[in-house]
Amino acid sequence: MRIIISPAKKMNVREDILNYRNLPVFLEETDRIMDWMKSLSLEEAKALWGCNEKLAKQNFERFAKMELRRRLTPAILSYEGIQYQYMAPAVFENQMLAYVQEHLRILSGFYGVLKPLDGVTPYRLEMQAKAKVDGAGDLYDFWGDRLYREVLDDSHIIINLASKEYSKCIEKYLLPKDRFITCIFGELSNGKVVQKGTYAKMARGEMVRFMAENNISEPEEMK
Repeated sequence: MRIIISPAKKMNVREDILNYRNLPVFLEETDRIMDWMKSLSLEEAKALWGCNEKLAKQNFERFAKMELRRRLTPAILSYEGIQYQYMAPAVFENQMLAYVQEHLRILSGFYGVLKPLDGVTPYRLEMQAKAKVDGAGDLYDFWGDRLYREVLDDSHIIINLASKEYSKCIEKYLLPKDRFITCIFGELSNGKVVQKGTYAKMARGEMVRFMAENNISEPEEMK
């Protein structure tokens, strides 16, 4: 069984808590995306990111100085969004870290697929960005079915805790024998289930934590 989650825009370098274990599996592809990003002007990069001037300058400088093999942080500690705050991986016990390393996969526009203890460096690049790397129309086109093939294990069960922006990288390539279970954290409003972004992110992080604490191996146990 595999669990997929989205990355977070906010990232940091944290070398004081835990050493990273491996380099990401698609690092050669990440190298090519990085080279393409470095070829952009500040204005082009800002338009791609759709962010303000301050964030654009910060991330433009990050890419200019970026190294993919030095000063790396385990992915699960580098991302600092709401989902990761409520997951609280910095205080995971060893068996919980072992659980997420086996079952959890972080989808990324820049790195493709990450195991929690893969070493990463801060970047800004969402999956829906119109990055035309290697002649691709966008990052969905660039990655193709590689992320689906990397995420899948022998069980053919995928627990989807990712946003639509990221889950569709996998969902598009599902086969009839795959079991793709999407968890919706919503509230009943006028007879409809409404999912609110912040609460959903909080719940996704707490769900990963629950699964790691309880060593969940079957979808039924998640209830």
